[in-house]
Amino acid sequence: MIIPHHHVETPFDFTAEEWADLGHMLGEAKNRLAEFNPDGFTVGWNIGAAGGQHIFHAHMQVICRFADEPSAGQGLRDFLRTTT
Repeated sequence: MIIPHHHVETPFDFTAEEWADLGHMLGEAKNRLAEFNPDGFTVGWNIGAAGGQHIFHAHMQVICRFADEPSAGQGLRDFLRTTT
């Protein structure tokens, strides 16, 4: 999970500079997660209560995905259904 220090409720509130910083942090997250040898990643945001946001501080979720998992090749919704 990538959580910016500066409080904003949604990613729509980020400045251009903060978006650039997030890009760098996403690359760093990928590098740190490489030790798990994922076959792919799911990266996402939940925005607003209707969008599933429960913590109203913008944060990006980075999830390792593996070819042998039951929901391989499917989106986050299907992934969450198989893990809960």
